[in-house]
Amino acid sequence: MKRPRRSRGAPPKNAARAHDDQLMKQGMGNSEACRIVGISRSSGTRWRHGHTVVLKSGDTRKYAPISRQRPAVISARFLSESERVTIADLLHARLSIRAIALELGRSPSTISREIRRNRHEPPGNYRPRTAQRSAERRRTRQRNGKIAGNPELREFVREHLEQR
Repeated sequence: MKRPRRSRGAPPKNAARAHDDQLMKQGMGNSEACRIVGISRSSGTRWRHGHTVVLKSGDTRKYAPISRQRPAVISARFLSESERVTIADLLHARLSIRAIALELGRSPSTISREIRRNRHEPPGNYRPRTAQRSAERRRTRQRNGKIAGNPELREFVREHLEQR
């Protein structure tokens, strides 16, 4: 007896992907955008960052991210990737944290925090490219502040500022 043919899966959701991307560009969070579009949070994350699917035939299909997450210009107060590479090189040369900070023109506490936050166990190596990706992931997206988003609060603050 012949087996019935199985479905090939859900149809593509190009319109949903575009709507999700538009909501995220407006500053909405992943959970809220996914709820509005009607998809799971994990699907929204996969769409945003891209993903790879292994087909039954063994071939792989890569889906590109829907938008670039990296801002073009990053503030000088954040460590750059080249600074992270320099930190790794100087650590390998066995320089102290203070010597590295002096070389980069940064505070020793900044260098210490960077190394502690991005040291990989068990060998304890500092990996600059992984540290850069982690820092980009941790950096918050730009969004409106509390006062700008709440007209009642804005009016309350304005009135009280006028009264000093």
